[in-house]
Parts: sequence; C-alpha cells; structure tokens
Amino acid sequence: MEDRLKNLKKSMDRTTFAQLNFTEKHRKDIREKINKQDENEEDILFAVMQLLVQEKTGFELAKLLRGRGVRKFEDNEGFLYILLHRLEQNQCIQAAWNESEAKYYRLTDKGRKILQKAAKKQTKNRFAFHELLEG
Repeated sequence: MEDRLKNLKKSMDRTTFAQLNFTEKHRKDIREKINKQDENEEDILFAVMQLLVQEKTGFELAKLLRGRGVRKFEDNEGFLYILLHRLEQNQCIQAAWNESEAKYYRLTDKGRKILQKAAKKQTKNRFAFHELLEG
C-alpha cells in the first residue's frame, strides 16, 4: 500500500472511525451479506472485465453493473473493490490515480487474453475464471 494511503488510514482510524462500535449482530449481518451468493461470481467477474476494456472508476463501474442488472453491490460496495483488488493482484487489471485523485481501472494484456478466451467458449469462461476466483 502506498505511504499516502497508509497515512490516510491511520488518520481515519484515529478520527473518523474512532467513535464506531459494531455489535456482534451487526458484524454477523455484514458477514452474511458478503457471503450471500445471489448472483454467480463468475458472471459478475465476466461483466466487470468486459466493462474494463475501457478505463473506468469504481463508481462508474458500479453504475454500469447496476444497469446490467447486477445487484450484488447495492448494499455492499466493498464487494466490488475486493473483486477489483483481486483482479489487480492477479495482474488482470491495473489501477492508476489521476490528477483529481480518482482511481481508474483497466484491463491489462493478461486480462484481455482471459476475457477473449472466456468470450470464445462458455466452458472456457468457467475454467478461466475459476483460477481467478480461487486467488
């Protein structure tokens, strides 16, 4: 993690999040929402990668996914960012900050190859994404 992000996190832990207290019930509810499998993760992953052929922010991506009927992020935007982080760790996408401090995501060459394989054949779709979802 970049130093400026670490410093921001430390600052927010001391100020913004200092007053937050979560009950065990609230923690349990959050875990249940995260683990809820209403929509197939592979289909969501495929849609995300299709949309990231062109550079987008997380906000733009969430809005476009909502337009495609993907509702997994409605009350849990964190899931999208976890997914984006996983794709970035697998070198399928790259992220960069622009001058206005917005973070943009886009496919790498590796991501494009996986997307092309998935688009060619549905069975390869499941196989190609299975490796990413395990990571």
